[in-house]
Amino acid sequence: MSADGGQDALAQEFVQFAVEAGVLRFGEFKTKAGRLSPYFFNAGLFDDGAKLGRLAQFYARRLIDSGIGFDMLFGPAYKGIPLAAAVAIELARLGRNVPYAYNRKEAKDHGEGGTLVGAPVRGRVLIVDDVMSAGTAARESIALIQAAGATPYAVAIALDRQEMATEDGRDVAHSAVQYVRDRLGLQVCSIARLADLLQYLQRHAGDELGAHYDRVLAYRERYGVS
Repeated sequence: MSADGGQDALAQEFVQFAVEAGVLRFGEFKTKAGRLSPYFFNAGLFDDGAKLGRLAQFYARRLIDSGIGFDMLFGPAYKGIPLAAAVAIELARLGRNVPYAYNRKEAKDHGEGGTLVGAPVRGRVLIVDDVMSAGTAARESIALIQAAGATPYAVAIALDRQEMATEDGRDVAHSAVQYVRDRLGLQVCSIARLADLLQYLQRHAGDELGAHYDRVLAYRERYGVS
């Protein structure tokens, strides 16, 4: 990812894919924080084999490019489960075969029991999720991973919204990604950021997509973090 805000080819390719897949939409959407956002990213709409496979390619390419070391993947229930599985398949296809695990929301009291499913949770664990709004899912995953005796090491997400998190209903000066990185000590790897979405819209100035640029920029100026 370019730290200077310059063009990131992989991020631009991903934003285009998300728009074409109908996963990234524009309009007026209420966020968990109660804000009216001019865009909405719904990873649940990567809802067929082709789209999920392509999404996994983006995660895998970003992870390999990032140089982040990890020993296994972890998918937080529920959205993280298919993401971790798909990314594990794509990494294996690229020659990096790593185990993966995920959690259940409710503990199972029969069969193998417990809340964790899949490979034994050990070593440096990379959490795979879609977006990070408040860092709640990351904190829950961290607790599960630590309880299993492993090391929560990094988080991979599809889109970093680069906006202020909320605590007790109040805006705070940091984003959820910054909180997880700076306060919880995990590396965070995102396929694309809000800055990349703005660059994409700017490139489409003069057409239907470009018409959303001013509203997304205004939202970034009001709620964004650097």
